[in-house]
Amino acid sequence: MPLQSDVRTPATTAPLKGIRVLDLTNVLAGPFCCHQLAHFGADVVKIEVPGSGDLARQLGADTELNSKLMGVSFLAQNSGKRSMTLNLKSVKGKAIFRQMVETADVVVENFRPGVMDRLDLGFEKLKNINPKLVYCAISGFGQDGPLNDLPAYDQIIQGMSGVMSITGHRQTAPCRVGYPVADTIGGMTAAFAVAAALAPGEKRSATFIDVSMLEATLASMGWIVSNYLIAGKAPEPMGNDNFSASPSGTFITGDGPINIAANKQEQFESLCRVVGKENIATDPRFAKRRDRLQRRIELNEILEDALKARPAAEWVGLLSAAGVPAGPVNSVPEVLAEPQIADRDMLGTFANVPGVGRDIQLVRTGTKVNGTAPAVDTPPPQLGQHTDALLAELGLSPAEIEELRRENVV
Repeated sequence: MPLQSDVRTPATTAPLKGIRVLDLTNVLAGPFCCHQLAHFGADVVKIEVPGSGDLARQLGADTELNSKLMGVSFLAQNSGKRSMTLNLKSVKGKAIFRQMVETADVVVENFRPGVMDRLDLGFEKLKNINPKLVYCAISGFGQDGPLNDLPAYDQIIQGMSGVMSITGHRQTAPCRVGYPVADTIGGMTAAFAVAAALAPGEKRSATFIDVSMLEATLASMGWIVSNYLIAGKAPEPMGNDNFSASPSGTFITGDGPINIAANKQEQFESLCRVVGKENIATDPRFAKRRDRLQRRIELNEILEDALKARPAAEWVGLLSAAGVPAGPVNSVPEVLAEPQIADRDMLGTFANVPGVGRDIQLVRTGTKVNGTAPAVDTPPPQLGQHTDALLAELGLSPAEIEELRRENVV
């Protein structure tokens, strides 16, 4: 079996060891939630539609992998899981799923509201099978409300949440964030809620978690939303500028852009000194935070005139040494090459992955537990790779499993 390049100690990095999660989700929000749970030690069983599986298996930049149902989009969020195919529309498929629920701790699904109830597998039925079940339903708008039955993808939520209205600048907004931010926030919110529901351990009772991607995204916009709710200030698109501080944003240097965040008075004064513009630190036009916000454009022009004298990398070193937060504006390949990423063990490596035919690297969770980055030992699974083994765990014989396959139940 392909193994990761290193081994984790479960006692220190797997607080969810012993927890079984039935993952019925597709594409991103749900799989991202269960991706987090798997990295923290949960036994995640991904239950997929026979023949096709998760739609993400067909998505990604490598068309050959898409045709093999091992698309890059699937690989990104499904390492450490076991895959089982099961037709939940069939009588026998429902019966098998109910058996699995008996020994599970968590069910996660991201169908449209009502789908699981129509399958006769909704929370009210499943909690009678397992009175300690944590059931998490992720949807675009939540399980109730006037929009609950509408389909929603990340693009729709980005637009409805207000994210797009403040992304870009006045000439380009509304603009979509360059990755599925609403899906990702929805999945992260769900993972947090599931972990919280599991906290009581054996003392827990059946719990229904209703995650709305719209609300989760709105919650992540706390500063922006509160400025309107409390101060009556409607947010506007500001490009790369920080709405709460100046000078704080992206600036042009001698060879490209740099990010500088001189949010404190002492940082502003240090910035002026480093770039050789000590006089503007005492200039009445820029002396106070409010003044600098009102004269942002004028101040940025003065600073950029000085910053053009040196390349971005040189300025990053000089400013950082002076206590001024500064950093490069990296491409994705550039950030992946940063020594910081390697030193923090952010990337996991899997060798000769079945269905892929080569080694792959994937990002982990961005956390450390007791100094170690949580990881999983197995690569993303092929469709139905673990079906026979999981059915055998339920007590089915090889002959019974083969009959289920002939009947298209698995």
